[in-house]
Amino acid sequence: MMGRMASEETRTVTSMRIRTPEAHTTPPPATRAWTMRLLVLGIVLTALNLRPAITSLGALLEEVRDGLGMSGSVAGLLTSVPPLCFAVFGVMAPRLARRFGPGAVVCAGMAAITAGLLLRPYVGSTAGFLAASALALMGIAVSNVLMPVIVKRWFPDRVGSMTGLYSMALALGTSAAAAVTVPMTEALGGSWQTGLAVWAGLAAAAVLPWLPFARERGARPAEQPAARQEHAREEPALRITRSRTAWALAVFFGLQATAAYITMGWMAQIFRDAGVPASTAGLLLAVTMVMGVPLAFVIPRVATRLPHQGPIVLVLGVCGLAGYAGLYFAPAGGAWAWAVLLGVSNCAFPLALTMVGMRARTGAGVAQLSAFAQSTGYLLSIPGPLLVGVLYQHSGGWGLPIALMTGLMIPQMLVGVLAGRDRTVEDEAAR
Repeated sequence: MMGRMASEETRTVTSMRIRTPEAHTTPPPATRAWTMRLLVLGIVLTALNLRPAITSLGALLEEVRDGLGMSGSVAGLLTSVPPLCFAVFGVMAPRLARRFGPGAVVCAGMAAITAGLLLRPYVGSTAGFLAASALALMGIAVSNVLMPVIVKRWFPDRVGSMTGLYSMALALGTSAAAAVTVPMTEALGGSWQTGLAVWAGLAAAAVLPWLPFARERGARPAEQPAARQEHAREEPALRITRSRTAWALAVFFGLQATAAYITMGWMAQIFRDAGVPASTAGLLLAVTMVMGVPLAFVIPRVATRLPHQGPIVLVLGVCGLAGYAGLYFAPAGGAWAWAVLLGVSNCAFPLALTMVGMRARTGAGVAQLSAFAQSTGYLLSIPGPLLVGVLYQHSGGWGLPIALMTGLMIPQMLVGVLAGRDRTVEDEAAR
C-alpha cells in the first residue's frame, strides 16, 4: 500500500511538472492582443522603409554625382545595385531566420538600413557611398524575403489583408520618398547630405517594434511546446528547384520587377522627350507610384478569395500593354491615362507577394519560396533598365525600348497564370 501511495505521489508530481510549463507558455488574451498590435506596427514601419533608400537617392542623384565627382557610368552602376543586392543578400534570409528567428533578422535589417542611410551621405567618397548603400540594401533584402514569412506565420488566416496592408505601406514609402525628398532637402538648408540622411530616422523608428520579437526563435508566441515540436518537424529544406510553380513565380517576380525599375528609371524621361515639362513629368511618375497605395491593399484581398490568380495577372498585364501602346503612339496627348495604366500594371508586385504566401503550406516553405522567387527574380531584373538605356542611346528614340517593354509583358502574363494555379511547392518538390 505504501508503494502504491508513493507511486501515485510520483505520478502526481510528474504530471505537475509536465503541466506547469504549459500554464506559463500561454499568454493571457490581453498580452496576445498587445503583441499582435505591436507586430502589425512593426510590419507597417518595416514596409515604409523598404524603398526610400532607393527613391530618395533617385530624387537627388544629380546633386550626389556633383558632390562626389561621380562619373555617369558609376551612376548607372548605382541604379543597378538595388536588384543585385536584393538577389545576393535575399538568399541568406531563410538560413538566418532558422538560426536567429525572423523577428531578430528583421530587427537587424532595420538597424542595417538605419546605419547605411546615416553613413552614406558623409563618407566623402564614391566607394564609401556604394558600401554604405549596400549595407542599407542588405537590410532591405532580408526584410523583403521575410515579410511574407512573418505574415504567414503570425497571421495564417489573414494572409491577404496583411499582405495588402504591408504592400500599401511599401507603396506609400516609395512614393513619399520620391515626392518629398527634394522639397524637404530645400527646407532643411539645401544640403543633399541632410536630405538623404533624414530617412535614417524613419528606419530607426522601425527597429523598436521588433525588439520584443528578437528573442523568438521559431514558433509563434502563443504556441505550446508540442506545436513548436511540430513546427520543428516542418523545417527540413525543400528541393525548391523541383517545383514548376516556384520557377514560374520567380520568373513572374523578375519580369514585374524589370517593368517596375524601367518605369521608375525612364518613364519621366519618355514624357520629357515627348515635350512634357519636367515638373509635369515628375508629377506623372508620382501618379504612377501612388496608384500602388490603394490597389496594393485591394489586390491581395481579392487574390486570396480566388482559387486561381491568373485572371488578376491578365488584367494587370492588359493595363501594361495599353499603357505602353499609349507611350508609343501618343505619349504627350494621353500622358495622364498612360501614367494611371502603368501604375495599375505595376501592382503585379503585391500580387506576387500574395502568391508567395499562398503557394506554400508551411512557414519553412514560404521562407524558401520567398527567398528563391525574390533572389532569382531580382537577378533576372538587373539587365532590363540597362538594356533600355542602351537601346535608347543607340536608336535615338523610344520606339525600340517601348517595344522591348511590350515584349516582356507577354511572358510576364504567361508565367503569372502558371504561378497562380492552386497548388503548393511542397507537393511539387516531393514529386
